[in-house]
Amino acid sequence: MSLATVSTARRAFAGLVAATAVFALAGCSQPSDDDASTIIRTTTKIAGAGVVGIDRDTTTACAPQTPVDAALAGGGTHHVAHTAGESDVPSDPQRIVVLDSAALDAVCSLGLWERVVGAAVGDGDTAQPSYLGTGISNIASIGPVDHPNVDLVAQANPDLILGSSPAADDLYTAISAVAPTVYVGSDPVFWKTQFLLAGDALGRADAARAQLEQYQQDAAQLGIDIDSSQTQASVVRFDSDGLYIQGPASFAGQVLADAGVRRPAYQDLDGSATAALPDDELEQVEGDLVYVIFDDESKAHAEDVMSGKDWENLGAAEDGRVFAVADGIWSGNGLVAARAVLTDLRDTLNAYVD
Repeated sequence: MSLATVSTARRAFAGLVAATAVFALAGCSQPSDDDASTIIRTTTKIAGAGVVGIDRDTTTACAPQTPVDAALAGGGTHHVAHTAGESDVPSDPQRIVVLDSAALDAVCSLGLWERVVGAAVGDGDTAQPSYLGTGISNIASIGPVDHPNVDLVAQANPDLILGSSPAADDLYTAISAVAPTVYVGSDPVFWKTQFLLAGDALGRADAARAQLEQYQQDAAQLGIDIDSSQTQASVVRFDSDGLYIQGPASFAGQVLADAGVRRPAYQDLDGSATAALPDDELEQVEGDLVYVIFDDESKAHAEDVMSGKDWENLGAAEDGRVFAVADGIWSGNGLVAARAVLTDLRDTLNAYVD
């Protein structure tokens, strides 16, 4: 589809939506401490883009505790093959250490976060992703994600250690000597498979499968509710000096596809999940609306580009249909993050920045 065709369709769609929906951000109240980042908490607009998630409710982000698989109810251990090897793990672990936010997302989704006795921390303004809720932030630290402290892990006395990928070549050997350790993989292209493997490691393969199936049904129903197939949504992410298309295979791209949201033809990447976008090709950002992703480190670059003439000439920018979304959610790797993206879609796909 040509840019002219997209522009024509976009403007026709804009006229229809304008009669039925307005997205009022400027008058929103101050958010609570549960929100996702400094950016989200302190402003409602950035360079004309409406900031999404200001009033995000995280009180029910983590599910109630799910039951152990019926086949494992007798206790003991079960065998799990994973990306770093094979491990015999407790069928119903009681003391869990998690090594990264994706593993914590899985534990939260399956309702076992209160069994987490230690968690690696990231570099953000909060110890753990705030979209998982305030209780998560009180979990004891076992050091940074890129260099967890094995001594602190041992002091937590876990019976299961869960992570995505080892932060160092020798980490698996060291940490698996403390307790059975499972790594499920870290590439968000395969986030659904990784969630199922995490469920297996936690003795809840059945619950994980049921949750993933329910998510797929909910995403499809959301698409029907918001008539998602009528919208071409552009998704781009800024880093400190670049801009990248988030293709259909990226985490955000997959969630949008699950909800039936269409993408501009030039963002249907072939063979990669993301692609760098040169500064002189901003026309490839165009869509009926644009979702922009950035964090604190890339905020200045995002503001600079989004305040430029080429960006402001985008039809979506002219129509007030550019939305800034939380990096920790839209660049996430887990079922709780995916559901948060669905909430953002419900709130914005047929909306305007006021």
